[in-house]
Amino acid sequence: MNHLIHDSLFETAARTPAAEALAYGDRRCSYAQLADDVRAVAALLLDARLEPGARVAVYMEKRIENVAAMFGAAAAGCVFVPVNPLLKPEQVAYILADCNVRLLATTAERLAQLAPVLERCPDLRAVLLADGDAASVPAAVPVLAWPEPQTGDPAPHRRIDTDVAAILYTSGSTGQPKGVVLSHRNMVAGAQSVASYLDLRSDDRLLAVLPLSFDYGLSQLTTAFLRGACVVLMNYLFPKDIVTMVARERITGLAAVPPLWIALARLAWPAACTLRFITNSGGAMPVPTVQALREILPDTRIFLMYGLTEAFRSTYLPPEEVARRPDSIGRAIPNAEILVVRPDGTPCDADEPGELVHRGALVALGYWNDPARTAQRFRPAPGQDPGLPVPELAVWSGDTVRRDADGYLYFIGRSDDMIKVSGYRISPTEIESVLHATGLVAEVAAFGIDHPQLGQAIAVIAVPVEEGAIDGAALLAECKRRLPAYMVPARIDLRAGPLPRNPNGKIDRNLLRLTLHTNEAQ
Repeated sequence: MNHLIHDSLFETAARTPAAEALAYGDRRCSYAQLADDVRAVAALLLDARLEPGARVAVYMEKRIENVAAMFGAAAAGCVFVPVNPLLKPEQVAYILADCNVRLLATTAERLAQLAPVLERCPDLRAVLLADGDAASVPAAVPVLAWPEPQTGDPAPHRRIDTDVAAILYTSGSTGQPKGVVLSHRNMVAGAQSVASYLDLRSDDRLLAVLPLSFDYGLSQLTTAFLRGACVVLMNYLFPKDIVTMVARERITGLAAVPPLWIALARLAWPAACTLRFITNSGGAMPVPTVQALREILPDTRIFLMYGLTEAFRSTYLPPEEVARRPDSIGRAIPNAEILVVRPDGTPCDADEPGELVHRGALVALGYWNDPARTAQRFRPAPGQDPGLPVPELAVWSGDTVRRDADGYLYFIGRSDDMIKVSGYRISPTEIESVLHATGLVAEVAAFGIDHPQLGQAIAVIAVPVEEGAIDGAALLAECKRRLPAYMVPARIDLRAGPLPRNPNGKIDRNLLRLTLHTNEAQ
């Protein structure tokens, strides 16, 4: 029985040792080989005398050593901290210092980039190098060479499923990123739930294009290892490369975020596509994109999902409902309860907007070293018996949703992103959906800007499908035709290139708002 996140990998290796676990470029790694690599990393960490629960950061592109380092840390009784490879040295140093990282697994090139900032990480004891000659790399701390595979099991620190397994850093709406603390139970329960509703199989091949530091990206590994499937690791440059890789590797499952799906929906796909299912999370997929993907991939099941790093995954829409409810985020995943409540915690009526609250085994342990934000987001679940001596904590998402009479949920917006115009609360997602429906824009972001009379006004930045084919006036006319007056943008700017993304691939509204103000000041 697997209670710990690495148990499923070892159990699959014992059951089907020759089955392919990972593919990366021309490299192929069986479950037996990966298990030996994980054991070797675990033994190295134990030899380095890392204490139970010590944090091990992994900062490298997607590659086999990345996976071995994370699961090796867990197998040694340590806590792995995956760091997005797109982050700059200053950002990496913040994470290493914030959670007192003891060992950093990285590459020689990235270590050289980090050299000027590692002095800010006083708890760092050693670096594990995934490539290159460790002896020739100058560093302020010992540099360890990547270990040879090991067949014998190390003697790890004893762990149980309520112990911490990982800390995932997620961007906050303001300030520094937050470290979401996940237990083994959180991660195992999440993998079991997602694998069940996706009907994941041992012969599936998943293409991992999302960062492994993103809970949605990491899920590709945990669910695959649970079912004995194969994960193909990919560091892509252009969306068309993904289409090519799907055909080359005969991929059956693909997970992506809305901006990537929007780009993929505009590409030509092979007539005989091997994709059995695709999934979307990290934001609402525009309805025109859903419709385009249904036409391009008629034999592929589409799962529209909603999740929080603080609770991994909350809802999914079954593929058979996509045609009827393409704008829905579905219902609660297995082993979770999703509540829609008013500010006082009482349940909302059908179609009444309220805050989404998630309770169950997937709820994280809080934010690392941040009791104030933990107390704000992780609060007692509503509706509990007052006689309960220790109240169950739930995640109060800060997201506004509504539940229809059939029990299906619809995302309205994040409380942080909601635009307040003359007393109206407006979801930027609703405005973006309307603009996507025109077929005139490839990418779009709506957000609020300060206004002396209205409180806020609505600004939109969009990328046309074809450069020069439309102007802001044409989009404004469409908005006036499709939206009530209070939701019509006061400003529409057109951009030629792709909109900026945060490290998890989502459009960065905060950065766009900042650049808009900066341009006005110049």
